Amino acid sequence: MPLNILQFVPESLPTFRADVAVLFGKYLPRHGVTCDIVGMPSQQAPQEQGFRSVRTPRFHAGRLRRELAYQATCVRALLQAHRADCDAIQVRDMVPTGLLALLVARLKGIPFYYWVSYLISEGRIERARADLARRRTVRSLLVLSKGLVERWLLYRVLLPRADHVFVQSEAMLRMMQQRGVAALKMTAVPMGVDTEVLGTQTIVALRPEGWESVPLLAYLGTLDQSRQCERMLDALQIVRRDVPGACLLLIGASDTPSDVAALLDYARRAGLADQVRVTGWLPSSQAWQLLAGADVAVSYFPRGLLFDVSSPTKLLEYLALRMPAVGNDSPDQAQVLSGSDAGWLTASDPAAMAGAMVEILHDLPAARARARGGAAYIEAERSYRVLAGELAACYHRLAGTVAS
Repeated sequence: MPLNILQFVPESLPTFRADVAVLFGKYLPRHGVTCDIVGMPSQQAPQEQGFRSVRTPRFHAGRLRRELAYQATCVRALLQAHRADCDAIQVRDMVPTGLLALLVARLKGIPFYYWVSYLISEGRIERARADLARRRTVRSLLVLSKGLVERWLLYRVLLPRADHVFVQSEAMLRMMQQRGVAALKMTAVPMGVDTEVLGTQTIVALRPEGWESVPLLAYLGTLDQSRQCERMLDALQIVRRDVPGACLLLIGASDTPSDVAALLDYARRAGLADQVRVTGWLPSSQAWQLLAGADVAVSYFPRGLLFDVSSPTKLLEYLALRMPAVGNDSPDQAQVLSGSDAGWLTASDPAAMAGAMVEILHDLPAARARARGGAAYIEAERSYRVLAGELAACYHRLAGTVAS
């Protein structure tokens, strides 16, 4: 039986979030689950991403006008939803929109699902408190108040009344259960890899100019200050005691340019100015080429509530590319590295990560042989092909349960 979901997302469309575009646009339709998606406007040209329909407001330069236009589009989409053509309404990571959608869904007899991919409220509270510790401003107080109110509404009103809740990881599911959300009404959908793309591309390994023969570590992802990327620089310093020529390539950037500037300044003060490079954001094909040219791929996530319940993508890509990979003991990474036995799981301190990096660099042939098992594990456990089949079965099961 085909199903159609009306889904509201906070991202601009077209989106490059794999758990939206790849999961809902490419793979779920193969299982009879289609998606009418409503998202924020973008200045990018429209792209065909496989959704049944796409709805966004006109782009406005001002952020407030964009937000208001988006909320108006959400209201119209909800008012136009009909049970005969909408098997579920789903909202991702937006508490106020979720509350409105829940109300409309109840009035129209449509199942309501909520998807938590990130602890938005907790993140907002943490950032506001950090800002207030540095400087007390009205804006930071307002952001803190918004975070506290939305957190209360999420756990006391929205999640208890949702027909089902999708979360990012098993760790997040356990955390939600401790907050009072019934385990039976939750499903963990971790991040995955589009192995049909990654597995079929011919990736030619590339080295940065001037680093053609150095022992090379690489990191792929955001360089936001919250990710504490300086810990990887600390690990590099330790590695260089045993492998003096080692360098670190950071493939990515930050939406806040000052974060990258601060990271490079940290490298300079540590005496690593010539041993650390930042590429900026690159198309996936180019990023994978540089990654494949490295000797060691690093995936570091700070420990703590916000990141302990996340599901990192970079480690999955490392393993799919058969890269010798080092990951710290963030819960989802620990699960993947333990299950695959294709990478190096370490404690979160720089010395532990450096020890694994040195082990790899001292015997690269053995490390690459061990890493070859990563691709099969990702295909079987974390490919979007597999995840979509499991998620589609969940949607079909929920449709039957709610209907009965």
